[in-house]
Amino acid sequence: MWRPSERIKYAPRPGPWPSREEAEASLLFSPVRVGSLELAQRTWVPAMVPWRATEDGVVTGDVLDWYARYAEGKPGVIVLEATGIRDIPSGPLLRIGDDRFLPGLRALVDIVREASGGETKLFIQLIDFLRINRRPTADKYFSRYLAITDRHRDWFYNKLTDDEIRARLAGLTDEALTEVLTPREYETYAYGYRERVTDTHLPHIRELPQVLPGLFADAAVRAQKAGFDGVELHYAHAYTMASFLSARNTRDDGYGGDLEGRVRLPLEVFEAVREVVGEEYVVGCRFLADEIIEGGSTPEDAAWFGMQFARAGMDFLSLSRGGKFEDAKQPKVGEAVYPYTGPSGLECMPTVRSDDRGPFGRNIHLARDIRDAIHNAGFRTPVVTAGGIGTFELAEAVLARGDADFRRRGVVVDLDPEAAQQLLGLLARERAVGQRPDLRK
Repeated sequence: MWRPSERIKYAPRPGPWPSREEAEASLLFSPVRVGSLELAQRTWVPAMVPWRATEDGVVTGDVLDWYARYAEGKPGVIVLEATGIRDIPSGPLLRIGDDRFLPGLRALVDIVREASGGETKLFIQLIDFLRINRRPTADKYFSRYLAITDRHRDWFYNKLTDDEIRARLAGLTDEALTEVLTPREYETYAYGYRERVTDTHLPHIRELPQVLPGLFADAAVRAQKAGFDGVELHYAHAYTMASFLSARNTRDDGYGGDLEGRVRLPLEVFEAVREVVGEEYVVGCRFLADEIIEGGSTPEDAAWFGMQFARAGMDFLSLSRGGKFEDAKQPKVGEAVYPYTGPSGLECMPTVRSDDRGPFGRNIHLARDIRDAIHNAGFRTPVVTAGGIGTFELAEAVLARGDADFRRRGVVVDLDPEAAQQLLGLLARERAVGQRPDLRK
């Protein structure tokens, strides 16, 4: 994981526990409407991938236990981890690309309802991702994967055969390889092959705008059948839909370039989902308030995207930041690059080792700016913010700042999971032993 040069270590700040009266009077533990649903409180456990599914993407007992633990705290919403919409191998990541996954997902819905006494709403995050390969050894890359071109032949003065060039390349230093290889070739050698939405020379990449709306819609229908209360479309971080929104998306087919082109497919995906699940089913998305990479989308872009999503009728907008492949740490040979290991990854998941800004409430200002832009455009779509919000005081301040009427301002707090678990049990010691904590009793 990347660390800033300051490497300042901050002590955790659990903050004071609120009294029962403070909790009952708070915004954090008050109801709020999201689409057609009334949430019991404004705590929101975000999508996290615990890698507890089977290698075939099926729910396991460990998955059920994981979510039951959070549900016992009765948060307003739990968002199920990123769940793949395609029926393709993806390791121990949950999948929803076929009806055979429904029994396990139904069991998950049931256990959350049981553990929360029916108070927690369960959404599922739907994700698509492109191909990414593990970093190869030099011998394997140059002997099997690299296509020899005139660029390589010219570098060796056109005196070597292609097989001789492959052998010579495998023995060069990295500095020399940056001269002879194209930037994309060197990246594939040093980080592993990774598809991009701009690889339109590949038919399956070129056809993504025609394919993805149907895949997301089918997945949303399965989620509805499984009993989920809503879906969160994953438009954030390093994955397919975020890549369409990115300023680095240079597609020239109407699905890239300017803001209108970049938002086109995300809107078409949402429209396809809305058409099949109906107007009453909750559908929102998670997208980036800032990409934090060179040439990436800006907070101003994000505010504009937020207005378009609100205008289209999304029921909530959940904000994140960074988490990109472009600045990720180089993986070891045999491992795949992980998008949360660079500077943008730290912004996505702040830790106690930070810079002079510190990790607490680090992304709140971006949520406020995006929320204000949405409201100034005449919409009241709830906004979920995250990033080092681990105390009751900070969460309450986020909700109260600038406007005491939460319903009108429309912000939900994405509380760090451990803090949510503690806060939601803060009155347990005042209640009879063996009873579940309930802040409204």
